[in-house]
Amino acid sequence: MREGDFIVATPSRSVCDDNARALAQHGLLRFIALGTRRGTPGIAAELTRLNPKIGLASYAAARIFSTARAESLRFRLHPWFDHWVRKQMLPGNHLISSYGYANDSFRWAREHGGKTFLDGGNSHPENFRTILTEEHKRWNCPDPPIARHHYERSLAMMPFVDYVLSPSTFVTRSFLEHGFKPGQILRNVYPVNLDCFTPAVTPRLRNSPLKIICTGSLSLRKGTPYLLQAFRLVLKKIPNARLLLTNHVQESVLPILKQNADLPIDWSPGLPHAQLAERLRSADIYVLPSLEEGLARTTLEALACGLPAIVTENSGAGDFVRDGKSGELVPIRDPAAIAQAILKWADPILSHADRPRITFDAGLLSFDHFEREFLAQLRSRGLA
Repeated sequence: MREGDFIVATPSRSVCDDNARALAQHGLLRFIALGTRRGTPGIAAELTRLNPKIGLASYAAARIFSTARAESLRFRLHPWFDHWVRKQMLPGNHLISSYGYANDSFRWAREHGGKTFLDGGNSHPENFRTILTEEHKRWNCPDPPIARHHYERSLAMMPFVDYVLSPSTFVTRSFLEHGFKPGQILRNVYPVNLDCFTPAVTPRLRNSPLKIICTGSLSLRKGTPYLLQAFRLVLKKIPNARLLLTNHVQESVLPILKQNADLPIDWSPGLPHAQLAERLRSADIYVLPSLEEGLARTTLEALACGLPAIVTENSGAGDFVRDGKSGELVPIRDPAAIAQAILKWADPILSHADRPRITFDAGLLSFDHFEREFLAQLRSRGLA
């Protein structure tokens, strides 16, 4: 294979940037294509192609329209991005992209001797749509979980996918259930910078209230209604418990939050990493009952801070949680199970006035580890 045969193409900065950086360090990247005005740190300008007009159109939509409408319009830009990428491809180029971004480019790559790699940042499109359509109906949400034209475009891309870059068992299973073969799945656990996220060094304050934390955005996809229901159950046993949330709320759960305005919630704005780590260290238990997610990085940050994590397998982060040792895995849509898991971990914390000892190997999420794993898988398939 000639050097520089890989193209990474996403309309905006994404987890694929890490794949591009790894390829660039080994002389395997032809270029990274972005619909932005700035490139990716760690990738030279001569390996970067930019189309800022696409980013400007996306930014304008976000400023003018509602979240759902802006997202729908952003998806409408993908054929423009796809056409721009396709014009710059050469026979033999391999292409890394994600759902619906580069359908024609994927098809062209395969017709001209290249391989295609899908970033599986979420589960298979059919799985994604099924889970969230049911959830939106359950909560009478008027907005569709995803624009129909994007779902159809993502689904149309699947026949042209040679390999899926999968960050979790949940994503892998969803593709296997929809006809993909095990040999098409490449493990691709995103690197996470955990330098700031370390366990607390000071003792837990005696008699302080139990603090349950969920960082990141709140939405139906993230299972926010079940977190609130579970917290209400916990309050029956531990009346002075507190819930720590981030004020990044999607429209889908605004009515539900209003219905639960009586709950004792400590709100925070989005925080830079150093402050976010301090907030995590101030808490006792992390909870994320996601219904659909490729890999929840916020869970990994919480584990690195020494918090037990109560998550669903559908969060993607279930691969890093060991029942009874670093947290608990709970079913989706099950507030009783969430509450039971919280109370299980709360008992020793409150009884002994001490934090649990959670061990977590942050080295598994370093860029060096990611790079070695990614390149090894390409080599095993004769692509590097």
